[in-house]
Parts: sequence; structure tokens; C-alpha cells
Amino acid sequence: MHFEYNFASRRSPVMGMRGIVATSQPLAVAAGLEILARGGTAADAAIATAAALNVTEPTSTGIGGDAFALYYEAATGQVTALNASGRAPAALAIERIQKDGLFKNRQSPMSNPYHPHTITVPGACSGWSEMVARYGCLSLADVLAPAIQLAEKGFPVAPVTAHFWARGAERQLAQALNGHELTIAGRAPRAGEIFRNPGLARTFRMLAEHGADAFYRGEIAEAIVDVIHQAGGCMTLDDLAAHQAAWDTPISTIYRGYRVWECPPNGQGLAALLGLNLLEGFDIAALKPFSAERLHLQIEAMRLAFADTRWYVADPQFFPSPVSELLSKEYANQRRALIDPRRASLDQQRGTPVASSDTVYLSVVDGEGNACSFINSNYMGFGTGIVPKGWGFSLQNRGHNFSLDPEHPNALMPGKRPYHTIIPSMITVPSPPTHFPEGEGQRGESLFASFGVMGGFMQPQGHLQVASALIDDQLDPQAALDRPRFCIDAATAGGALDLEEGIFPAEIQKLADMGHPVRMASGYGRAVFGRGQVICRDPESGALTGGSDPRADGCAMSL
Repeated sequence: MHFEYNFASRRSPVMGMRGIVATSQPLAVAAGLEILARGGTAADAAIATAAALNVTEPTSTGIGGDAFALYYEAATGQVTALNASGRAPAALAIERIQKDGLFKNRQSPMSNPYHPHTITVPGACSGWSEMVARYGCLSLADVLAPAIQLAEKGFPVAPVTAHFWARGAERQLAQALNGHELTIAGRAPRAGEIFRNPGLARTFRMLAEHGADAFYRGEIAEAIVDVIHQAGGCMTLDDLAAHQAAWDTPISTIYRGYRVWECPPNGQGLAALLGLNLLEGFDIAALKPFSAERLHLQIEAMRLAFADTRWYVADPQFFPSPVSELLSKEYANQRRALIDPRRASLDQQRGTPVASSDTVYLSVVDGEGNACSFINSNYMGFGTGIVPKGWGFSLQNRGHNFSLDPEHPNALMPGKRPYHTIIPSMITVPSPPTHFPEGEGQRGESLFASFGVMGGFMQPQGHLQVASALIDDQLDPQAALDRPRFCIDAATAGGALDLEEGIFPAEIQKLADMGHPVRMASGYGRAVFGRGQVICRDPESGALTGGSDPRADGCAMSL
């Protein structure tokens, strides 16, 4: 059977009242719906979906990675943020990187992105446990049951996943300790081929019986430390035992009367909010979608946003960012003046506000209106590709995002969390009042959308583009996700601008004439534009509308 990777979408949005699950694997969607049907909340269904994604798409996610979430509780109208990202080992510092020959210069990350020194403490397991404990009504064992069954009995591998599995098997698993556990006789499973993962089933059964302690203090922890040491790393049992997920106050901004929510640093959600603040000063809706004029303003807003986040996003326990000042409308007005409507500015520098003191995304909204916007990632595909022997999951390489410049806020230090690219998002609307008075809290707000776009530095760019489509153009979730996108190579200033097929050549030429370093992407190269999921809720009727990105294998389904 031949499978083609074609993004052309003819999907209608999915409608429902009792709940919707949307993610990049249909079998993971089914796991979430099974939990909703059993009376579980959006939190229960989200973790069931995340665990099933670990089974069906280990090329992007897993319990060996990190997670972030936003949760909307319908009974209170409150949004809370969960940070389940891990810290660098206590014995790891820049000096150790230099000693082990992984240091190029202060401006470059570690020279080997798959070295065990890039492994920070895997935080996802703590996040799964915390989410179910705080907002769920089922046990962790109940929630993990669908994923355990998938891992034990096996599943047919989806086409897009098979492509990236093959790439990861070559780049990471073939060289990594125990990487063969995620292969079939040393190769990646082909599209439609059945893959079983008894090691991961064993991991999930251990968690179901003993909770997160089994991962951070028991046999699994010992296996993690053993394999890292064999590979040349320095993580200890004490590093794992010290880990805790954290509940945070989310950050937000008002965009044309809607409140857009993100997790605070060390996640890069700040970039999306900064971009929207800048974009709010332009009448985007008056400009034709995909016109060079509209795209230019969105691109320039994101370049300015990234200029700030490359500096200000870091572990707040080591470098408290001036978030409120960065998100003020006054600061946005100052920075917006740097945008030339006729010319690209590729070398934007960070501002100085005055302070007063490969990834999976899933969205679930249940029938009561609770919502979980959840993202879980290994970072680069399988992460390091290193597998704790017998446990069926790979360890992430999120520490590759640390700076090796000791003067940078995101500099590698013992016990520090790195800059994180993975970000979930939500949008709420006032109900009542009909507008947000300046400085008003979130009381009385209704859920409008639970959404996210996965894919490294594409994520805040995807959030801006999807939020603008939902708010400026009033599109339904599927139509918002179907639109072609842009992606700035945001790792450094002046990065290239990738454009997706579907934008007219004349508009592309205009962007090039404005000074944008444009390049086109097609086929599997279009994965750079991210893969999103959106669920909207009508605040009056409670009707749910979902969409799933055509760039992946997944879907949105209603109960």
C-alpha cells in the first residue's frame, strides 16, 4: 500500500455536546473518548490521550520527555498552568560541557544534540499524575488502561508517523543505548505495520500500581540513571527524586476583546502574546488573508517577539522575567514603532522594559465545559534516543536548548530548567461584562477555545496565526488549521522565512521584494509549519466545534 503525504484538507469541523478530543493520532483520540464515556473529566481524558500518544507516536512524545498544560475549570471559570519540565542534573555545569568536549563557543549549544548531557529530568510523568490528582475523577490506573492495551496488543503505525519514525531510527535509535527497543529488528515500523511495546506497557502498569514514585524513586528511576551513566551522563537518583511538577499562574493578554492564555516562562508562550500585542495595533481584518501586506505585519510582529523571548525566557527561579512589563500595551506601542509596513527588519534586538520590582499537542473539552490544553514532547523526535533498558521509552534532549554563554539568562546551571519551546494555549471571553476592564481578573470568563500548534519554534508563530484566524476572521477551528502558514527560523535573529504551499506566488515575490529571505517548503518539509488542534465552545449553547491539523495523522472526534 502506498501512502502520500498531502496536506490538502477537505475536512469539516467536528461538532458535539458531550465532549471532543483532538490530537495527531486517531487511536489516541479514541483513548481519550473512552475515558470521557466512562465519566472522566477533560483532565482524565487528556492524560489517557497523552499516554496513548506515547505508544502510537514515540517519534515525538513520551513519558521520558516534558509536559505543559493549561486547564480551564468550568465551575470556577479559572485557568491554571502546569509546568512539568525537568531540571539539569546537579553535577552538570558549563565547565563539565567544556571538559567533555561538547563546547564550541558561547553562542552555540552543545555540539552533540543527542549526548546524555542534554537529558534533563523527565517531567511528563509528574505532570500526568498531578493533572489526574487535581482535576480528574478517575484513578491513574483507569486513565492508563487504554494505553496499556495499545502497547501490549499492538497497533498499526500511521503513515506520517512511519516517515518520522524511520528518520529517527536512523538519526537516533541506531546509535543510542537500547534504541532497538523502539524498532522492529533494528528498523522503523512501516506504515500499516503492527508495532508492540511491552516495555512501555510494563512502565505504565508500574505507574498504575505505584504512581509517579515508581518513576522518580523506584526501578524505573534506577534504570534511567544506569543508562545515562553508561552513555556518559551524570544524572543521579537524587536528581530524579527531587523533581516536582509545579502549578503556576498563567500569563495572558487581551487581543481585540478576547483573552489569550499561555504558560509563563520557562516556556516560550510569552512570544505568542508579545506578537499578538504588536499585531493588535494593525487592522489585520481589513487586509486580504495571505496577502503580502498582512503576512508582513504578522512576520514582523513575531520577529520582534522572538527578539525579546530569546533573552527573557528562562527558568524564573534563576532569572525572573519582567513579564507584566513585557506584556503591557505601553511596551507594545513602543516596540510596534519599529515595524516598517513596507520593509522587513531582520536584525531586531531585544527591548528593555522598565520593571517595577518534535512534540505532540492534544486538546480535550468535556461535556461540562472543562478544558485541557496539553503538550508533551521529547524535543528532537526521539530526544536522545537513549532507552532505559526494558522500559520502552526514550529520554528527551531538552537540555540542548540551554545557552552555554554564562552571562545569558538561559545559561546552563545545575538544577536549572531550560528554555522550553512546548506551549499550550487557551482563549476565554468575558461573560459578563462585555469587555475586559484594564487589570480585571479572570472571574466570569467563559471558554472560547482550547488550542495549540506543536513544532519547536513554530509554536508561538502557529498560535498567533491560528488565534488571528479565529478572532480576526472568525473562522471555524478546521478552517483556521487548514490555512497555509509561515514559519520564521527563530533560533537566531535574521532567520530564513519558510512559506507553505497555498500562498500565491505574486505575494511571495512581494515579500521577497520587502527583504524577507523567503524559501518554500513542500512534501514532508511542510512539517516545519507545525501540527495543531483546536476545540471551540459556544459560551451560550455549550456546543463544541473541533478541528485537527491535516499535516498529521490525527483527527478531532466527538462523544
